[in-house]
Amino acid sequence: MKKIFTGFFLVCSTFLFSQNSILTENSAVSPTVTTSLGALQGTTDGAVDAFKGIPYAAAPTGALRWRAPQPANPWKGLRDASKFCADCAQAGWPRASNKIRENTSEDCLFLNLWRPSSATKNAKLPVMVWIYGGGFVGGGSSYATTSGENFAKQGVILVSFNYRLGRLGHFAFPALSKDYPEEPKGSYAYMDQIAALKWIKKNIASFGGDPNNVTIFGESAGGVSVHSLLTIPAAQGLFHKAIIESGGGRDGVLTGRPIRAENADPYYPVSAETIGINFARKHGIEGTDAAALKKLRELSVEAIVDGGKENQNDTIIYPGPILDGELVVETPKSIYTNKRQPAIPIIIGSNSAEVPAGFVNAQSKEELFAKFTPYSEEARNVYDPDGTKSLAELLTMLNTDKVWAEPARFTARAFSAKGADTYIYLFDYVQTALQQQFAYGAPHASEIPYVFNNISGRNNVDLTEKDRQVASMLNKYWANFAKTGNPNSDGIPKWEKFTEQNDTLLEIRRDGSATSTPDPKRNRLDVIEKVTKNIK
Repeated sequence: MKKIFTGFFLVCSTFLFSQNSILTENSAVSPTVTTSLGALQGTTDGAVDAFKGIPYAAAPTGALRWRAPQPANPWKGLRDASKFCADCAQAGWPRASNKIRENTSEDCLFLNLWRPSSATKNAKLPVMVWIYGGGFVGGGSSYATTSGENFAKQGVILVSFNYRLGRLGHFAFPALSKDYPEEPKGSYAYMDQIAALKWIKKNIASFGGDPNNVTIFGESAGGVSVHSLLTIPAAQGLFHKAIIESGGGRDGVLTGRPIRAENADPYYPVSAETIGINFARKHGIEGTDAAALKKLRELSVEAIVDGGKENQNDTIIYPGPILDGELVVETPKSIYTNKRQPAIPIIIGSNSAEVPAGFVNAQSKEELFAKFTPYSEEARNVYDPDGTKSLAELLTMLNTDKVWAEPARFTARAFSAKGADTYIYLFDYVQTALQQQFAYGAPHASEIPYVFNNISGRNNVDLTEKDRQVASMLNKYWANFAKTGNPNSDGIPKWEKFTEQNDTLLEIRRDGSATSTPDPKRNRLDVIEKVTKNIK
């Protein structure tokens, strides 16, 4: 396996051929595109062209570890773009092995693209850019679930890309803050995302895309990333519409840790630089000067990933996204509250049963509702009016509402108030084969295969026609929105715009139907809104 794995990366680094090289027997019909860095040869099935493993920045290794992304090197001749390259380094499984996941590497800044085979250079097709989730510590762009074929069949160019994860993507250290002072510091993951968007702006017309019609969309940490890109000054003008799937919107969940100030934020009392010092000490590196930084850069990628560990006993050793004051200047909540966000069309929403616990925890109903003081009775009336809900179901409802549903409504209100076309969804559909397993509703990330129309059978049970219909419907809504800023078209239920007055969302129901309706969780979210600052 090690020999095969090493060869895989060698292929991604050196798949360069002269103009006269024959890559496959069908190379005469394989699509070629010339980018600003060189020519690419992709693959086609006659309906969709794919280009994979395209470098959009230099490998962030060695001296480039914890540097803003640097320009990729141009190449001569044709570069084979028929295969995915490595996803970004992340913990393998089991975690105790302290190895990184197979097919991941520190050399990972690649993107992938799918387009209709009929696309011409002057087609000006709408562009969708997928940003994966995974808590900023996992995920990648090579998963079959997020392959872009079905978006391309809708007349959209789909781009996915990798961004650095874990301590490679978010890290601060005193000597690092002084290193290359003209460059931003902290959230290298966001710098990668911006670099990918700049590559798209510069090159997408060569693939037949419209650089003035770009929609970014992501789920979970990818949704948090969309919030961040909406509010990072350096990202403005690189996209024109946004979709946020289960990405929150309020402070406290992956929203930005102060880079230096201690106790400056109630959610993040320990600064990112202090956490960087904690991590260095764990590896026997003392001091905070340039010599200590050199030793940190000399650590193996496995040591940096560190089995995915974010804490060492009671000491935090991973910061998550960083509020550095130069790249990330304030949180999305702060910007939305003060109406400083761009007034662009958005879709935002959440699933009906995101997680069973983790953010709000309790050992009994009494302990749970006590967290709503002084609104405990009101909370009990809207969450458990007849006293029949189990604690497990209530925890699922409350965690979903506090972390995802109410912040989505808060965000939608901010964009709608600024005059932006705004659409909210509530996804409650569960694949037929899994409905008994997920009795409380649709779990976190379960909408993704429907959005991409890439669902597959589970538990040895074939897909039903209803499963396929829901997937086709969501894929159309998302593609329509990318084209025009309006998700509607003939053949699918009408999705009405959200306003604070009508409080309307699109509910994708358990029976597979979809309808615009006043938010069925409005009373619950109203209580959450009242006590958000008190729930821990």
